Amino acid sequence: MSNEAATAQAAQVAEAAPDPEAVPRGLGVSLPAADARAKTEGTFPYAADLWAEGLLWAAVLRSPHPHARIVSIDTTHAREMPGVRAVVTHEDVPGTPVHGRGKADRPVFASEVVRHHGEPIAAVAADHPDTARMAAAAVIVEYEVLDPVTDPEQAFEAEPLHPDGNLIRHIPLRHGDPEAAGEVVVEGLYRIGRQDPAPIGAEAGLAVPRPDGGVELYLASTDPHGDRDTAAAAFGLEPDRVKVVVTGVPGATADREDQSFQLPLGLLALKTGCPVKLTATREESFLGHAHRHPTLLRYRHHADAEGRLVKVEAQILLDAGAYADTSADALAAAVAFACGPYVVPNAFIEGWAVRTNNPPSGHVRGEGAMQVCAAYEAQMDKLAKKLGTDPAELRLRNVMATGDVLPTGQTVTCPAPVAELLEAVRDFPLPPLPKDTPEDEWLLPGGPEGAGEPGAVRRGVGYGLGMVHMLGAEGADEVSTATVRVQGGVATVLCAAVETGQGFSTLARQIVQEILGVDEVHVVPVDTDQPPAGAGCRGRHTWVSGGAVERAAKMVRTQLLQPLAHKFGMSTELLQITDGRITSYDGVLSTTVTEAMDGKELWATAQCRPHPTEPLDESGQGDAFVGMAFCAIRAVVDVDIELGSVRVVELAVAQDVGRVLNPAQLAARIEAGLTQGVGAALTENLRTPRGLVRHPDLTGYALPTALDAPDIHIVKLVEERDVVAPFGAKAVSAVPVVTSPAAVASAVRAATGRPVNRLPIRPQAAVVTGG
Repeated sequence: MSNEAATAQAAQVAEAAPDPEAVPRGLGVSLPAADARAKTEGTFPYAADLWAEGLLWAAVLRSPHPHARIVSIDTTHAREMPGVRAVVTHEDVPGTPVHGRGKADRPVFASEVVRHHGEPIAAVAADHPDTARMAAAAVIVEYEVLDPVTDPEQAFEAEPLHPDGNLIRHIPLRHGDPEAAGEVVVEGLYRIGRQDPAPIGAEAGLAVPRPDGGVELYLASTDPHGDRDTAAAAFGLEPDRVKVVVTGVPGATADREDQSFQLPLGLLALKTGCPVKLTATREESFLGHAHRHPTLLRYRHHADAEGRLVKVEAQILLDAGAYADTSADALAAAVAFACGPYVVPNAFIEGWAVRTNNPPSGHVRGEGAMQVCAAYEAQMDKLAKKLGTDPAELRLRNVMATGDVLPTGQTVTCPAPVAELLEAVRDFPLPPLPKDTPEDEWLLPGGPEGAGEPGAVRRGVGYGLGMVHMLGAEGADEVSTATVRVQGGVATVLCAAVETGQGFSTLARQIVQEILGVDEVHVVPVDTDQPPAGAGCRGRHTWVSGGAVERAAKMVRTQLLQPLAHKFGMSTELLQITDGRITSYDGVLSTTVTEAMDGKELWATAQCRPHPTEPLDESGQGDAFVGMAFCAIRAVVDVDIELGSVRVVELAVAQDVGRVLNPAQLAARIEAGLTQGVGAALTENLRTPRGLVRHPDLTGYALPTALDAPDIHIVKLVEERDVVAPFGAKAVSAVPVVTSPAAVASAVRAATGRPVNRLPIRPQAAVVTGG
């Protein structure tokens, strides 16, 4: 099909307006997602569904070795296969040969050295997907296999794996008196595994060449302008000759799209002059995209005899894998939040991010913060045990509040009701104990017909307190632009904020309904012809894109009300819009929005840019974060102490959310985050012995299912508005992911008495000998 037809197909993502008589409207109500029906009926247009006339299929050849020198690449046999239209390698990259989200250090195609299992070597375009795969396999690569560096501790002494060296970033944080010491000291060594974002929908894309020599990329992108700029640099084109059109995104818990297939896709389209499509297999997905940083953490906590923290010392080592990606950002979050939401007068933290020959790590929900949360909460459990103090009570003695100071020297100016959150989950009634009867065997750890015996099951209750930062940090320029247009009683929102499942499109409709009293609101599909809105992560779009929509809508509101205010001799502040009607404070004026529009078209464009931040200095000090969010979780688990199997019975969560904008949407985000955290706590670990990804599929990589999801109780939502955030709202999905693994591990400790110093929790860590 033509470029216009492909655009039209991708544009089906545009959301049909709901029946105004059937649903509520405005902020604070559970307005349903407009794309929900299309998704449930199977008509939502994902990238894997796209088609174009004259379509070719792509396949990528990836390295079978985690570390090797490339002696030669022979594409002759692949090029000669019937049906093959093009083969590209590093020699065919006309522009910048490297790319990367945080740092451009990752080759489009490996040329001299491969640095991780699955690194792209070549790509093929053919007239059938099977032909493309066979041709990719026919590319002959001669390797000189090298010993991989897979232990991040060895990376400091190993030969450089990259021209930039093995050390990506080092942050030495110094806060307070280094000589301070407490009467009680506890230490611990902790390891956090490699969690994969595991997108359920296939990672796919379509590249369509343009008559002007440019290319259009149809992708499930969460950062279309960033992807466009990266692609343009690699293709040797000006950015305006590359267009990214966002197709339906099947949910994203990280930057889900993998540029190691996007860039070859565009190169093949430019080389062949034909549309080219690639749908990644699950194995390619595991090999290509970034994962959560595996982390090694050493901690020492000092406290006085009452359990009040005196000093925290820590060493944090992040395994970045082969390339830098966003590891510098993850390290900053890990170091800054290494003490958790607690008052710590003295803190000395050393943080490193290093390169290895393991798969690349990058942005995954709560990066950096999740790893340190598991460690500092384990330390709080150890401290409580040593003091003989209730774990919840010990935490309450140390929690921070608004006005306290982070170890980075930044004052917490946003609402920080940590004590209120912890008290809420502590006081929530505990679930009843299961009965030891055959009818209740499904309650045993291990699931239906589990091998365990009721007499071996122990119940544990544990706590977790977590925090995350919102938006970018350390001087990142966070900005978004939006346009609101109203004509004929219909409003249109144009904003390049991608709907990734976080509910931005629904929120944008609610904002316009609230401010302008217009029922029918359409959100235009996203592409890079629109002004940039930035990446869809860390709650950015609720804050900056929602703020831009709010400002644009308010500008349109002023345009609408000014003529009426002038006619009646009053200011616009004395007029209000409610339920589609404009009324004055004295009741003299009362008309509908449609009547006031009188056939006119009104529009406005606005930007939202939060207050600036600054990089951490050489001592780890600085106002690095725009805002923070907090969460408290109480976990209840049943553990079979003979088998080591764990069942999460219940999670009770309390969270500060600033303001509830859509209750149903907010609850869904919290529940999803908690379930993802359960996976990190118990099952999710991408195993990479000697750098080789083992079982890169959803059989070998165990995601939590509906049977693994616990009962979830949202005990309390603290609506203390953050005055610097639009609507006062905070991001909600990342902090439950950060906190729930720590709470589950705390509960397993309570049930078993074992230290539990590794995530995910292995069965042997929950076995009690002679129990």
